Amino acid sequence: MIKNAHIHFNHLGTPVADQFDDVYFSNDDGLAESHYVFYQQNHIPQRLQNHDRNHFAIAETGFGTGLNFLNTWQHFAAHLDRQHAEQEVQNQPDHSGKKSVTRLHFISFEKFPIKRDDLAQALKAWPSLSKYSEQLITQYPINLAGCHRLEFAGGKLILDLYFGDVQDSIDAMSYPSEGIVDAWYLDGFAPSKNPDMWQQSLFNKMRAISRSNATLATFTAAGFVRRGLIEAGFSMSKAKGYGKKREMLIGELTEPNEQQSGPAYFAHQQSELSNVAVIGGGIASSSVLYSLAKRGLKATLFCQDEALAMGASHNVQGAVYPHLQAKNSPHSEMFAHSFLYAMRLYQQLLNDGFDYPHQWCGVLQHAVKQGLADKHQNLADKELWPAELMRNVSAEEGDEIAGVDTGYSGVFFAKGGWVNPPALVTALFNAANSLTATTNNKMDSHFNCHIEKLEKTADGWLLHSKEQTFGPFSDVINCAGEHSDQFSQTQALPVVGVRGQVSHVQASEQSKRLKTVLCHKGYFTPEYQGHHCMGATFEKNSKSREVKEQDNHINREQLLSFYTDSEFATTLGEITAAKAAVRCTFIDHLPMAGEWAEQSDYVSAFANLRLGKRYQYQTLTKPQQGLHVLTGFGARGLCSAPLCAEHLIACLNNEPRPFSERVSQAIHPARFIVRDLIRNKI
Repeated sequence: MIKNAHIHFNHLGTPVADQFDDVYFSNDDGLAESHYVFYQQNHIPQRLQNHDRNHFAIAETGFGTGLNFLNTWQHFAAHLDRQHAEQEVQNQPDHSGKKSVTRLHFISFEKFPIKRDDLAQALKAWPSLSKYSEQLITQYPINLAGCHRLEFAGGKLILDLYFGDVQDSIDAMSYPSEGIVDAWYLDGFAPSKNPDMWQQSLFNKMRAISRSNATLATFTAAGFVRRGLIEAGFSMSKAKGYGKKREMLIGELTEPNEQQSGPAYFAHQQSELSNVAVIGGGIASSSVLYSLAKRGLKATLFCQDEALAMGASHNVQGAVYPHLQAKNSPHSEMFAHSFLYAMRLYQQLLNDGFDYPHQWCGVLQHAVKQGLADKHQNLADKELWPAELMRNVSAEEGDEIAGVDTGYSGVFFAKGGWVNPPALVTALFNAANSLTATTNNKMDSHFNCHIEKLEKTADGWLLHSKEQTFGPFSDVINCAGEHSDQFSQTQALPVVGVRGQVSHVQASEQSKRLKTVLCHKGYFTPEYQGHHCMGATFEKNSKSREVKEQDNHINREQLLSFYTDSEFATTLGEITAAKAAVRCTFIDHLPMAGEWAEQSDYVSAFANLRLGKRYQYQTLTKPQQGLHVLTGFGARGLCSAPLCAEHLIACLNNEPRPFSERVSQAIHPARFIVRDLIRNKI
């Protein structure tokens, strides 16, 4: 578990790290120093106006109080304001080939994050930044290791805040061979105070994720730092230091960088994304549309139903919480960070006026049998997860949280709760629409439109319904859930359909006291509109949405089997309605996000995997290039779909990725093909 920094404030009110006996920023004028050393010496103002792509990525080796980030945000906001004003005046396209940056990615690493209260106190020193610092403090993440993707300014500013050692974090990152970083803020406590960070291995890793011509700036002028960066491939020189400091170092990566984070068979290649067709109508498709809209990318939705969220996302109340294991597996990492990202996004929707019924009342997972009690104890013993994410509770504490008597201990997810999925999906869809409303890339949508056939042509992808042909599109993203295998190109998708029915039961006076979502073998929600949601059944290898009275009986009997002596369960009224849907899953219980992997193409290109070789591969021909999948979320799409969608679009748009390489591989569409090649099964 990540440990927070221990700090104190000196007589000038400057935060000081006890472990390193060093200040977080200068006692004189830390903001001015940050601006001069990092922002100006990396020539950020000029580069934001004249760049080879419309997003720019800065990486920083010590987040500290976030002062460098906030300074950069303030000046980037001013850049966007000037850009908008110039566009209104000129109203002419730029044919120079260079672009004015519209989105900024800020990547920062912090081994010992300071606590939220300490952050708030430290940033009081800079009232000119309060407009930005208040937003940072609100979103500041819990001390969970890994990448926390925080979004500001309608998605125009992304902060990927990595908690953990900088070298371990870079090792874990997912990135393409071209690199991702345009400029480095080589910050952190002074080399003499923090020698563990200022190492040759760090400088080499910085090069690994840098783009050609990436720059760097650092306050230090230490000779071993300059020599180490030269050895790593940076061309280095000295510049005038700030204030009393005579010199500082600046540099540039002049040689091409071709390193990438993973093997070729798990790579993600950039795609055009000039005109994207999205197929589906649930949380996955709305999440994709939102991720595309934030980037100003044109998209069209095709939904076979008359309205959104009539498939797996159509329950009245859906629980939102992560599925965590007693080990730091790719599975746990994905769900933990996806959950926290989803909760930030869902709160932002509310802040922006896109309402939906919800209750952030927490989720209490009961130990209804001894095996679960042992599992919960194992989770507690491993101490992997921050208490703010999940914590063990006794039967007495659990009942106090729940507001009803159950007699079970359990695990409590305080940040979770329930939402109305159809309303949430609609809110996300409307938010995406609002982001594109003022651009030339206004989003289109077609309902009651069943796409029967996909066709790739020289001009792009065509989508055929019975009545009409749509396109061409540069890309197609298949978010069709259990129907994702309906096209000839995707018939090999190993989808497992699991039918589930949720019953709506009348609340009683006793059950209305329930204050949190309860999970047993199924789940039971607090009262909403006079009813509770109770379920759900599991019927494998079924794609039927038929409501069955027998399943209502099963749901009630299951609840009573666990809560026989609990008044909230025994006093419930009649089941007045039910919903049945099909959860789309894969055998490893993980979703799939990435470009479609054609088995014959992979067998040809990576045949040497059968021989145990990890070299001499052929190049993929990609006969279905531009076709992507985002599906397989099972019963946990509310938790995991938004960040998976963000990862997919980041990969395709050649941006910094929110998932680590191991998570990226775990959800890659080629994972089952690669597994079978290695096992010599195909």
